[in-house]
Amino acid sequence: MNLAALGRLFLTVGVALIVVGAALWLFGRRLPAFRIPGDIVLQRGPLTVYLPLGLSLLASLVLTGLLWLVGRWRP
Repeated sequence: MNLAALGRLFLTVGVALIVVGAALWLFGRRLPAFRIPGDIVLQRGPLTVYLPLGLSLLASLVLTGLLWLVGRWRP
C-alpha cells in the first residue's frame, strides 16, 4: 500500500468518525440509551456508574467478525 492510498484511507476514516460523532452529538439526547442484558448500573445517592459489559462484549464480537472478514478478503 503506497502513501497516497494510506492517506485516503485515513481521510475516509476521519470523515466517517466526524459524521458519526456529529450525529451522536445532535441526536444523542433524543435517542434512548442502548442497554442490553449484561450491562451493570450502580446507583448510590447522586452518583450513577454505568458499566457496559454486555455492550462491550457485543461490540468486540462484531468488530472481530468484521476484521476477520476483511482479513480474508483478497481483491
